[in-house]
Amino acid sequence: MNEAGLQSAGDPLEIFCRYRQRRQALFSMLDEHAYYSRPIPLRNPIVFYQGHIAAFAYNALVRQASHGPALDPQLENLFARGIDPPEGQSTSRARGNEDDIWPSRRAVEHFCQQADDAVATALQGLPPGPSPQREAAWRLLEHEAMHHETLMYLWQQIPIADKQAPSDYHAHTAGNPPSPSMVHIPAGEVQLGIAPSQRVFAWDNELPEHRQTVPAFSIHRHKVSNHDYRRFVECGGYEDPRWWSREEHHWLESKQIRHPLLWLKREGQWWWRGMFAEFPLPEAWPVWVSHTEASAYARWQGMRLPTEAEYQRATFTEPDGSIRDYPWGHAYPNTHHGVFDFTSWDPQPLATHPDGCSAWGLHDVVGNGWEWTCTPFAPFPGFQAMSSYPEYSADFFDGEHIVLKGASPVTPKELLRPSFRNWFRPRYPYVFAGFRCATGAMS
Repeated sequence: MNEAGLQSAGDPLEIFCRYRQRRQALFSMLDEHAYYSRPIPLRNPIVFYQGHIAAFAYNALVRQASHGPALDPQLENLFARGIDPPEGQSTSRARGNEDDIWPSRRAVEHFCQQADDAVATALQGLPPGPSPQREAAWRLLEHEAMHHETLMYLWQQIPIADKQAPSDYHAHTAGNPPSPSMVHIPAGEVQLGIAPSQRVFAWDNELPEHRQTVPAFSIHRHKVSNHDYRRFVECGGYEDPRWWSREEHHWLESKQIRHPLLWLKREGQWWWRGMFAEFPLPEAWPVWVSHTEASAYARWQGMRLPTEAEYQRATFTEPDGSIRDYPWGHAYPNTHHGVFDFTSWDPQPLATHPDGCSAWGLHDVVGNGWEWTCTPFAPFPGFQAMSSYPEYSADFFDGEHIVLKGASPVTPKELLRPSFRNWFRPRYPYVFAGFRCATGAMS
């Protein structure tokens, strides 16, 4: 397999400067009220994340890997790590800041400037070959790449009046939804994970590489569209307990959930709440829902969600068993392959990027929304926690998080490797995630 991801995308310093510029542009969209708001109760206020990205990078490369001095111990501690509480603990605060009192925006920006400058200097002096400093460099870059996306989950929940749309913002809403169809995938082997020798850096949950036999299955050629999901909503799917467990149905009733989070009902018409505007529901877009909602729809259809291994086989494996770096082959990602890397602030109509199809003919498997699987997030056989960040994955091997694969419109292209694994709680509705259904015996 060819090298894919950050390590083949350019020099670490060049990537860092590009990410830094994007980060500054994202935060500049917000007014003062939005900056200190907490649009998702299960996450910290937005101010935390500006400091967190810079503090993580400084601590990883300058302090831990290079044994440099502290920059501001109080702020470094304040911004050290985020939170992921269960649904019922929406009052959780940043560790060490239970009073929820935050520095001024100017102070945070000054701290970030100092931290970023120090990181850039350290990146200029990276030693050649494998080293703790080089490992820390890739770790901080991937950490920032992931946070650019999770910032957008927060931005999505901010009132439109409190954020400034880019001058070129345009939502592609036209188009007809593709007709649902299934692709049969015969039984075969799939590679999960990646060997350390294949990449300069990978997260511990991606290691080690191993093979798994996948029984024959069938899977939707396209993600489930708003059009198809609307049928489930309008036939009373959210009220019908047949499609939900008792606990799930209680959750729906207690939260009064009757449709996907980004849908609105006005005068009998469905609307979509986009990143910077609201518009009539685009029927050809993929629906974005929680894992719980996706699973209910699949049951309604007499199907299920695919396993992680099934997704992997349908996306990255060719009929002869060879493995691709990307669904479309080995070419580095570009705008013809899908909706990712901030090429859009919202989804786009399904099946409009045929150059990104997998060898089996699946559309939009990378981009236009992550895809829920039915696989709990768990370690691969032989897992060893990353010594420099041992809690990164291990803290979430709790049976309460589900694997997602693929990418969304705001997933940086450097994260589109086959082994990359995302994970969230099944009822967390803020992820830019859709799904497709599958049938067949699971391994």
